[in-house]
Amino acid sequence: MDPEVSLMLLCDPLQALGENQIHVEISDRFNRQTFPEIEQHIEAVWSDRVTKEPWLFNGAKFRLHSAAISAVEKGPAAAQAVREPERSPRGEGPQSADKPPAGPSRAERSCALTLRLGLTCYKDYLGTNWSREAERLQSHGRNECADPQAFLAQPLGVGAVVATADGDIVLLRRSHKVAEAAGLLDIPGGHPEPKMLCPGVSEEAICAELLQGKERAVVSEIFSSVCAEISDEVNVPVGSLSRPLLMGVALNHTSAGRPSAEFYVRCALTTEEVRDVYRHGGPEAHESTEILFLSQTIIGRLRLNISYRRQTRCNKLDTIYGKRVRII
Repeated sequence: MDPEVSLMLLCDPLQALGENQIHVEISDRFNRQTFPEIEQHIEAVWSDRVTKEPWLFNGAKFRLHSAAISAVEKGPAAAQAVREPERSPRGEGPQSADKPPAGPSRAERSCALTLRLGLTCYKDYLGTNWSREAERLQSHGRNECADPQAFLAQPLGVGAVVATADGDIVLLRRSHKVAEAAGLLDIPGGHPEPKMLCPGVSEEAICAELLQGKERAVVSEIFSSVCAEISDEVNVPVGSLSRPLLMGVALNHTSAGRPSAEFYVRCALTTEEVRDVYRHGGPEAHESTEILFLSQTIIGRLRLNISYRRQTRCNKLDTIYGKRVRII
């Protein structure tokens, strides 16, 4: 797992969000900011990568600009803003959804999350988040826009904590054929694809205007992409998977704070059944070399450790299986 991860948004463990609790705003106002020098750099990086890896292609991606959580009281419709999480700079803690303001009890309230999305592409990702210029771009964004991510692609990824029928958590060891985190343990994941909502439109021509009025379809694509990635990488049937629940948004600082929506998904297959179907290989079998499982015993120990740190209000980085997360 990536050792440089922080949390932008963390939902209360008892209030993970379903698809009907997620909303999106789509606008070109949420696209990456540009200036001539970085555009030239992006083109140079892309040309070099395609020369070395001619199989690469430039696909459109959703860009996460920001997110806002609101608490919705049950009964008469009444929404109040709880907090608008800012994308945390490196070293800052997550914005949490589990500390609502004084008012109705948790049982009387549910949460809704709005994702503000623009569009970006894989080429821009390689030339910004994944480039040697990333830190300079963050500094420029901080100075010019009061937003260190303003000039970065920030493609929205998805990841899934998949629990088998036995309660074990699925981990995959990434192959050395992938561009990121080669050889490391990871959870299944990938990206929602704007092209799924724009049939017949080329990747380069996809823009925010084409997605206006399709906001619910965008949410559906984000959630369905989670199950599709699990099925493709682990080779389990989509029908064996529960509806995903959103747990939060993580930031990967190895790629300059690239965001990933993290979900919880249950699988109806046992641990051994999952291991068996994985061995037969799926559409994306080349992306990993091994499947491992985190047992309930170890998960229980981690929960106790996290619970203790929360009770003592510890506010430091803790290392759990090589993954640093800030425990509040």
